[in-house]
Amino acid sequence: MALITWSNKYSVGVQNMDKQHTVLFDILNELHESMMKGQAQSVAGKLLRKLTDYTRTHFSAEEAMMAAANFPGLGEHRLKHQNLIKQVSDYAARLEKGDISLYTQLLTFVRDWLGSHIQKEDKEYGVWMNEHGIH
Repeated sequence: MALITWSNKYSVGVQNMDKQHTVLFDILNELHESMMKGQAQSVAGKLLRKLTDYTRTHFSAEEAMMAAANFPGLGEHRLKHQNLIKQVSDYAARLEKGDISLYTQLLTFVRDWLGSHIQKEDKEYGVWMNEHGIH
């Protein structure tokens, strides 16, 4: 069972960003599935790095798009991205030290953050982008 399922309620109206968001959902679900199968210790480190790396790539692309379109909320949006990366990095550091009890907390945190961030902050830039011809 998926931890979070993509639906149109998450669409920001910018095709490239929606595609990247679905990749984030897929990686998060893959990490969740490995935990449910009892494989957390053997594959979760690799998947967590994959999630973190792709999140950084996505945030860079999102911020570049916002900068190119002169999105007025870029600075605030960038700070939210930086805060998430810091929080996930903190979880990853604790997991690398052997605190496997954090997997559930991490997954719940990322799922909730990702869902609410897309539906609130990302939808705001989506409206701006659509108004400026980016779909």
